[in-house]
Amino acid sequence: MDNQAKRNLVKDILAWKEKREAVILAHVYQPGEIQDIADFTGDSLFLSQQAAQTTAKAIVFCGVQFMAETAAILSPEKIILLPEIKAGCPLADMAPIEKVKKKFKELPKVAIISYVNSYAATKALSDYCCTSANAVQVAQAIPAERDILFIPDKNLADFTAKRSKQKIIPWQGFCPVHNILTKEDVIKVKKLHPKALLLVHPECRPEVCNLADYIGSTRGIIEFASNNSAKEYIIGTELGILYPLKKKNPDKKFFPASEKMICKDMKLITLEKVLDSLKKLEPRIIVPENIRKKSLKALNRMIEIG
Repeated sequence: MDNQAKRNLVKDILAWKEKREAVILAHVYQPGEIQDIADFTGDSLFLSQQAAQTTAKAIVFCGVQFMAETAAILSPEKIILLPEIKAGCPLADMAPIEKVKKKFKELPKVAIISYVNSYAATKALSDYCCTSANAVQVAQAIPAERDILFIPDKNLADFTAKRSKQKIIPWQGFCPVHNILTKEDVIKVKKLHPKALLLVHPECRPEVCNLADYIGSTRGIIEFASNNSAKEYIIGTELGILYPLKKKNPDKKFFPASEKMICKDMKLITLEKVLDSLKKLEPRIIVPENIRKKSLKALNRMIEIG
């Protein structure tokens, strides 16, 4: 697509957005051109919370399915659109609801924390939700004598257990994008950029986290790099985050911890699909009311903790 065609496409998107009284949300793992048309960019829960506070009638969520579901949980009165219905999450898929129910029957006394990167049906069975930014605080809010089943990411569970000092039973799921990063990958790139600080997401393997100068959520990584005086950073999360990092910090250098850290699902949404979604008001994400209410309870418990 040439530049003029792209400008025309963006113009059409903005016109249809106004016509539909819509707001466009883009996760920071989205392609740069999608982030550029968004009203809000950031991590999934932040985006849903921002959208819930607007008067928009429709939310176009440029992300993956569980993110759009979270928006639907927080904004039941709004039309929630996911421009590519096939944009799923392999991590969320690793905790199918029937297996979660079975596990809960085996461990009826545990408290369940479900990571926001899980589907609404899983959130509905949970006592609390959490994000990568507040998982430790949520775990610490649970009485120490009570075991915690942490769904679905084993690496985030390990990070949370170490920081919270709580007894956590990890679900054996993982994010393929973060889990692919190895200690050897990190050592190799650190040799190439010895002055750079290593910033990683807590979904990375424990041995990778052990080498990090900072471990945090996507939002946390952006804030750390933006507020720190260092000029060089190695980034251990999905490559899409490099776009807002460079845009916000043109005087700093950012190097990927691995060129393999690409989420294919996050790259499925295109400008053409956003326009088509606005025109047709499809595909819609609808969370059944019984599941929505139970999920909202777990999300609100997390928000109350902070």
